[in-house]
Amino acid sequence: MKATTKDLRLKTRELIAATDRGEEVLITFRGQPRARLVPLSDAHHEKARQGRNPAFGLWSDQDGSVAEQVDRLRQARNLD
Repeated sequence: MKATTKDLRLKTRELIAATDRGEEVLITFRGQPRARLVPLSDAHHEKARQGRNPAFGLWSDQDGSVAEQVDRLRQARNLD
């Protein structure tokens, strides 16, 4: 499948769906091939799906709950 950089910008979801079906997408810019969008290997795709989100436990070293941390961040700041 071929797509332009404009298609990449405007139809990203459709192009990713094409890779999910196993298709390779050739991205062109001004008629010249520039990039190739290819599906991930099944092993890598399964590992990413099963893996933990790297942001999980981001505030585990902080005291209090996450809600308290967010409330503290949202408080008005005094810039005197």
